Amino acid sequence: VVTLPGRLSKDIIDYFESRYSLTERKRVKSVVVDLNAQYCQFIHRLFPNAESVIDRFHIIQLVGRALDAERLRVLHTIEDHKSRLYKALKSQWKLLHKDQNDLNTSQPVFLRGINEYMTQQNAVDLALSADPRLASAYQSYQDLLTDIRGHRVQNLGTLLNNYQPKHSAMDTAMTSLKKNYQAVINSCRFSYSNGPIEGINRKIKTLKRNGYGFRNLTNFFNRIALIRE
Repeated sequence: VVTLPGRLSKDIIDYFESRYSLTERKRVKSVVVDLNAQYCQFIHRLFPNAESVIDRFHIIQLVGRALDAERLRVLHTIEDHKSRLYKALKSQWKLLHKDQNDLNTSQPVFLRGINEYMTQQNAVDLALSADPRLASAYQSYQDLLTDIRGHRVQNLGTLLNNYQPKHSAMDTAMTSLKKNYQAVINSCRFSYSNGPIEGINRKIKTLKRNGYGFRNLTNFFNRIALIRE
């Protein structure tokens, strides 16, 4: 793992072009990236024969944020903050992100926030009853989650191609995925992931937070090198 002085496209391009010949870079078969538009643009320049793969975590994160945006939109339209619907949308948001196949559908449990005994499926149904756009965004999220986790390449392609805009936040997320269609499809075709790099990034962010920032960049890089050892 190499730590570059910056994340600008120029810095990344200069690093690879100055250290690796074109012949060496042509041997690279795949590159895993997030949905950063600038990275997707210069991958083919650096690695002409490589296939781009969007990391699965970032795909789920993108549609998850769109689902949250729709939930908050509905939440802010409810004036009665003591209503069951408001409580369900506010307190049980994690259930909307849970795989629907893993939801408890038979055993009622006490759900804090709603302060009632009900199954997890009942709580989700209550939240989705608020708005058709929210229900549609939820179903799109669940379909994509199932296809990604199950590596269902054909189903994922069908989902992206047949998605109908609902004038919701999910439209923007799906448009982003369509723009990177082949790289998104490759996330199902290949098992590659940039999970180890994301783990290092999390450690670096924790280091910055615990140190309240670093005035000396050299000291910062030295600390990064120590946590990687």
